[in-house]
Amino acid sequence: MRIAIDIDSTLHHYWDVLAAAARKRFGVDLPYDEQLTWVISRLREEQLRAAIADTHSDAAIARATPYPGAVETVNTWHDAGNFIHITSHRDPRSCPATARWLDDIGLRYDDLNCSFDKVARAIELEIELLIDDSPVNLTKALDAGMHAATIAHPWNREICEDEADIVCAADWAGLAAALERRCSLPARAG
Repeated sequence: MRIAIDIDSTLHHYWDVLAAAARKRFGVDLPYDEQLTWVISRLREEQLRAAIADTHSDAAIARATPYPGAVETVNTWHDAGNFIHITSHRDPRSCPATARWLDDIGLRYDDLNCSFDKVARAIELEIELLIDDSPVNLTKALDAGMHAATIAHPWNREICEDEADIVCAADWAGLAAALERRCSLPARAG
C-alpha cells in the first residue's frame, strides 16, 4: 500500500508547541480542548503565520517528541513493503530539518514533502491512504478515492462522528489496529 502520513498532530502532539508560540509571541492562549474547528480564530492570520513559523524553526522541529507507538507502527508498515510518504504543511525550507528529525527518531520512509498542498502531492504519488489531522485534507483524500485516517483531536471529532469512511482512533495503537482491519496493514512487527 502507498501511505501518506502528516507530521504535526499526527506523528507528534503539535498543539502544545503552537499554543506555547502563540502565548510567548502574542500573549494569547490556545486551549487544546476548545479548538473545535479547523479555524484558529483567537489569532489574526498574520499572527498565526508567525506562530507557525516559530514552531517550524530547526530547533523547534528537533524538539518534537513522537506520539507513543507512531514510529514503531510506521516502521512496521515500511518493513512490510509499504511505500511511506511523509508530508507536512510546512514551508519547503523546513524540509532539511524535518528530514533530520525523522532520521533522529528512527522513522523509516521513502519520500518526504513539505508543501502547502498535501493531497495534490498524494495524488501524484498514487497514495492509497492519507493519515492526517485536517478535516479538509481528510475530505479531499476521500474525494480523490483514497482511504483516510486520523488521530482524533477536538477539531476533527465532528468529521470522525459524521464520516464512517474515515478511520479515527485516540492513539497510534488504536489507529494501527483499525487500519489492520480496514486496510490489511500489519498492526505490529512480526
